[in-house]
Amino acid sequence: MIGFLLALVLSGLVVGALGRLALPGKDPMSIPMTIGIGIAGSLISGIVWMLLVGNRSYQPFILSVACTAGIVYFIRRSRGGGLLDPGQPPPR
Repeated sequence: MIGFLLALVLSGLVVGALGRLALPGKDPMSIPMTIGIGIAGSLISGIVWMLLVGNRSYQPFILSVACTAGIVYFIRRSRGGGLLDPGQPPPR
């Protein structure tokens, strides 16, 4: 179980980082936020893949990164930014 959780965190970090790199500009996010966004993007892409194809055993990595980039874009929009501008971080 611990190995699965570590693999989940590492894959979330990689997918989250690639999703953030897919959009230009600096995103003011912490490492735990990046991991969470990567895990959420992988989960969404898995659901989309299962609904479209019906194959549960294979999920494309590129789809995970694309879904994660979409989540990062929506976070930017909620902060008042756009595709090239990350906007302002939320007040503390």
